[in-house]
Amino acid sequence: MNMKLDKIDLKILAALQQDARMSNSKLAAAVGLSPTPCWRRVKQLEKSGLIARYVTLLDAEAAGFPVTAYLHVSLDNHHPDTVAAFDRMVQSRGEVLECYAMSGEYDYLLKVAARSMSDYERFMSHHLLREAEVQTANTSFVLKRIKYTTAIPVRESGD
Repeated sequence: MNMKLDKIDLKILAALQQDARMSNSKLAAAVGLSPTPCWRRVKQLEKSGLIARYVTLLDAEAAGFPVTAYLHVSLDNHHPDTVAAFDRMVQSRGEVLECYAMSGEYDYLLKVAARSMSDYERFMSHHLLREAEVQTANTSFVLKRIKYTTAIPVRESGD
Protein backbone atom coordinates (compact mmCIF):
# COMPACT_ATOMS: atom_id res chain seq x y z
CA MET A 1 0.00 0.00 0.00
CA ASN A 2 1.35 3.40 -0.98
CA MET A 3 -0.03 5.99 1.42
CA LYS A 4 0.48 9.73 1.30
CA LEU A 5 2.51 10.87 4.31
CA ASP A 6 2.25 14.33 5.80
CA LYS A 7 4.66 16.10 8.17
CA ILE A 8 3.03 14.58 11.25
CA ASP A 9 3.27 11.04 9.86
CA LEU A 10 6.95 11.64 9.15
CA LYS A 11 7.48 12.93 12.69
CA ILE A 12 5.74 9.84 14.09
CA LEU A 13 7.92 7.54 12.01
CA ALA A 14 11.11 9.35 12.99
CA ALA A 15 10.21 9.28 16.69
CA LEU A 16 9.24 5.59 16.70
CA GLN A 17 12.46 4.64 14.90
CA GLN A 18 14.38 6.20 17.78
CA ASP A 19 12.21 4.72 20.55
CA ALA A 20 9.52 2.20 19.61
CA ARG A 21 8.62 1.80 23.30
CA MET A 22 7.57 5.44 23.60
CA SER A 23 4.10 5.74 25.10
CA ASN A 24 1.34 7.02 22.86
CA SER A 25 0.88 10.10 25.05
CA LYS A 26 4.59 10.96 24.86
CA LEU A 27 4.58 10.36 21.10
CA ALA A 28 1.48 12.53 20.68
CA ALA A 29 3.12 15.38 22.60
CA ALA A 30 6.31 15.03 20.54
CA VAL A 31 4.44 15.35 17.23
CA GLY A 32 1.87 17.93 18.31
CA LEU A 33 -1.27 15.78 18.42
CA SER A 34 -3.66 14.66 21.10
CA PRO A 35 -3.36 10.94 22.02
CA THR A 36 -6.38 9.57 20.12
CA PRO A 37 -5.52 10.99 16.67
CA CYS A 38 -1.89 9.98 17.22
CA TRP A 39 -2.92 6.41 18.06
CA ARG A 40 -5.11 6.30 14.91
CA ARG A 41 -2.23 7.46 12.75
CA VAL A 42 0.13 4.86 14.21
CA LYS A 43 -2.47 2.13 13.59
CA GLN A 44 -2.87 3.33 9.99
CA LEU A 45 0.92 3.29 9.50
CA GLU A 46 0.98 -0.27 10.85
CA LYS A 47 -1.96 -1.34 8.66
CA SER A 48 -0.31 0.12 5.56
CA GLY A 49 2.79 -1.98 6.22
CA LEU A 50 5.02 1.07 6.53
CA ILE A 51 5.64 0.10 10.15
CA ALA A 52 6.62 -3.52 9.57
CA ARG A 53 7.21 -4.55 13.20
CA TYR A 54 8.63 -3.49 16.54
CA VAL A 55 11.87 -5.07 17.78
CA THR A 56 14.51 -4.79 20.47
CA LEU A 57 18.00 -4.27 19.09
CA LEU A 58 20.73 -6.12 20.97
CA ASP A 59 24.36 -5.13 21.18
CA ALA A 60 25.99 -8.14 19.47
CA GLU A 61 29.23 -7.91 21.43
CA ALA A 62 27.45 -7.60 24.78
CA ALA A 63 25.27 -10.58 23.79
CA GLY A 64 28.40 -12.68 23.22
CA PHE A 65 28.76 -12.31 19.44
CA PRO A 66 31.86 -10.16 18.95
CA VAL A 67 32.67 -11.46 15.46
CA THR A 68 30.79 -9.91 12.55
CA ALA A 69 31.53 -11.06 9.02
CA TYR A 70 30.24 -10.13 5.61
CA LEU A 71 30.33 -12.90 3.02
CA HIS A 72 30.12 -12.58 -0.72
CA VAL A 73 28.80 -15.88 -2.06
CA SER A 74 28.57 -17.13 -5.64
CA LEU A 75 26.64 -20.21 -6.69
CA ASP A 76 27.64 -22.61 -9.46
CA ASN A 77 24.29 -22.12 -11.18
CA HIS A 78 21.03 -20.26 -10.82
CA HIS A 79 18.63 -23.14 -11.29
CA PRO A 80 15.49 -22.51 -9.20
CA ASP A 81 16.14 -25.65 -7.12
CA THR A 82 19.69 -24.49 -6.37
CA VAL A 83 18.57 -21.02 -5.35
CA ALA A 84 15.72 -22.42 -3.22
CA ALA A 85 18.07 -24.84 -1.41
CA PHE A 86 20.56 -22.06 -0.66
CA ASP A 87 17.79 -19.74 0.51
CA ARG A 88 16.44 -22.46 2.84
CA MET A 89 19.88 -23.06 4.34
CA VAL A 90 20.34 -19.33 4.97
CA GLN A 91 16.86 -19.03 6.53
CA SER A 92 17.60 -21.94 8.87
CA ARG A 93 20.85 -20.51 10.26
CA GLY A 94 20.44 -18.15 13.23
CA GLU A 95 23.95 -16.74 12.84
CA VAL A 96 22.98 -15.33 9.43
CA LEU A 97 21.53 -11.96 10.37
CA GLU A 98 20.94 -10.66 6.86
CA CYS A 99 21.06 -12.09 3.36
CA TYR A 100 20.58 -10.27 0.07
CA ALA A 101 20.49 -11.53 -3.51
CA MET A 102 22.84 -9.18 -5.34
CA SER A 103 23.61 -7.92 -8.81
CA GLY A 104 27.23 -7.78 -9.86
CA GLU A 105 30.15 -10.10 -9.24
CA TYR A 106 28.57 -12.13 -6.40
CA ASP A 107 25.14 -13.69 -6.06
CA TYR A 108 24.59 -13.07 -2.34
CA LEU A 109 25.78 -10.87 0.49
CA LEU A 110 25.41 -12.33 4.00
CA LYS A 111 25.97 -10.73 7.39
CA VAL A 112 26.98 -13.32 9.97
CA ALA A 113 27.42 -12.98 13.75
CA ALA A 114 29.63 -15.45 15.61
CA ARG A 115 30.81 -16.03 19.16
CA SER A 116 34.39 -16.62 17.99
CA MET A 117 36.50 -17.19 14.91
CA SER A 118 36.23 -20.94 15.50
CA ASP A 119 32.42 -20.67 15.57
CA TYR A 120 32.57 -18.75 12.31
CA GLU A 121 34.86 -21.39 10.79
CA ARG A 122 32.42 -24.07 11.94
CA PHE A 123 29.54 -22.26 10.23
CA MET A 124 31.58 -22.03 7.03
CA SER A 125 32.77 -25.64 6.98
CA HIS A 126 29.68 -27.39 8.36
CA HIS A 127 26.95 -25.35 6.72
CA LEU A 128 27.82 -22.85 4.01
CA LEU A 129 30.50 -24.81 2.17
CA ARG A 130 28.51 -28.04 2.44
CA GLU A 131 26.04 -26.57 -0.01
CA ALA A 132 27.12 -28.34 -3.20
CA GLU A 133 26.31 -25.36 -5.38
CA VAL A 134 28.43 -22.80 -3.48
CA GLN A 135 31.21 -21.93 -5.89
CA THR A 136 32.98 -19.20 -3.90
CA ALA A 137 32.64 -17.55 -0.51
CA ASN A 138 34.79 -14.53 0.29
CA THR A 139 34.74 -13.15 3.83
CA SER A 140 35.47 -9.69 5.20
CA PHE A 141 35.55 -9.24 8.97
CA VAL A 142 34.40 -6.08 10.70
CA LEU A 143 37.30 -4.46 12.55
CA LYS A 144 35.40 -1.46 13.89
CA ARG A 145 31.84 -0.24 13.51
CA ILE A 146 31.81 3.36 12.30
CA LYS A 147 28.07 3.84 11.90
CA TYR A 148 25.10 1.66 12.74
CA THR A 149 21.48 2.57 12.39
CA THR A 150 18.28 0.83 11.43
CA ALA A 151 16.43 4.13 10.99
CA ILE A 152 15.26 5.00 7.49
CA PRO A 153 15.78 8.76 6.92
CA VAL A 154 12.14 9.84 6.78
CA ARG A 155 11.60 13.42 5.72
CA GLU A 156 9.62 15.39 3.21
CA SER A 157 10.57 15.25 -0.46
CA GLY A 158 13.15 17.85 -1.35
CA ASP A 159 14.73 18.01 2.12
